[in-house]
Amino acid sequence: MKKTLAILLAALMLVASFGTFAFAEEKAIEIAVIIKATDSDFWQQLLVGALNYDFENEEVHVTTYGPTSEADTAEQAEILDSVVVAHPDGIVLAPTLYDNCTAGIEAAVAAGIPVVICDNMPSTDVFVTEYATDSYAAGAELAKLFLEELEKRGVEPKGTIGLISAMAGSDTLLKRENGFRDYIAENAADITVLEPQYADNDIPTALTAAEDIFTANKDTLLGYYASNNCTGDGLAQFMTEHNMGDKLVAVVFDSDEAEINAIRDGYMLATAVQSPYNMGYLGCQTIYDLVKGNTKAEDYEKFIDTGATIVTTENVNDEAMVGVIDPFTLKKY
Repeated sequence: MKKTLAILLAALMLVASFGTFAFAEEKAIEIAVIIKATDSDFWQQLLVGALNYDFENEEVHVTTYGPTSEADTAEQAEILDSVVVAHPDGIVLAPTLYDNCTAGIEAAVAAGIPVVICDNMPSTDVFVTEYATDSYAAGAELAKLFLEELEKRGVEPKGTIGLISAMAGSDTLLKRENGFRDYIAENAADITVLEPQYADNDIPTALTAAEDIFTANKDTLLGYYASNNCTGDGLAQFMTEHNMGDKLVAVVFDSDEAEINAIRDGYMLATAVQSPYNMGYLGCQTIYDLVKGNTKAEDYEKFIDTGATIVTTENVNDEAMVGVIDPFTLKKY
């Protein structure tokens, strides 16, 4: 009897085992998300979008990567190379420079891995689509606000504007800076936007750049334009510490806490806030749809504008701006 029960028990276990295999969950779609830097709120906000997509979709598993700083461009390229070897189902990538990730992108696509770009256009066109801000238009909008503020203050549009840039060689930064520069040239011929002072994406270096620009141009300086969050943080520190809010006009990009606080306190005028959340979320959605066969690469425009919101001293405290300024409030996981 005992022998019979043992045989029956073994049979039941075997059936259960086969049943487990038969009804095993399908392998998750692996998406690698590679950002420019882990030390930046902007890129962490992109990851909130990507990881929220993971949280909402049981078929997806998102793994995130990135160097510590945007200055680590070679390291980002090495990360991409390693990810390609691991062969995920798709890659969402924010390349730091125009050309630092080109070889890796082309290797991924050659291996059958679709690549979606965020924020910065690479030098190759083999990717599916790019989710990014229309940086040129946003830069021009900040220039328009700058000139309007001079008029409100009764300041003659004649003099210089200091430009603080994170680094050379970034397509996105160049577009932001050219949009600003071109608008000023077309609408205020007596204002010169100075050559960019590069901060190597370092906040203390950006602070020093702001101080150096002021020292060298104090007789003609009308204000500043800082074209990303790290340079904006450094400029915010300069404007606050030296109480320059009513003396100089300052406009920036992104929504780091230091930038927003400086706008709230009246030390800076405005910032163009992008939507890194949407870049991360839509990037993962696109990879999912491609892998599932819901869409094809040719269904997508090469550039998709994720928009920018201009946050000023007038609207910074509006309830509608909470999720725009701080996408961490949207976190679900």
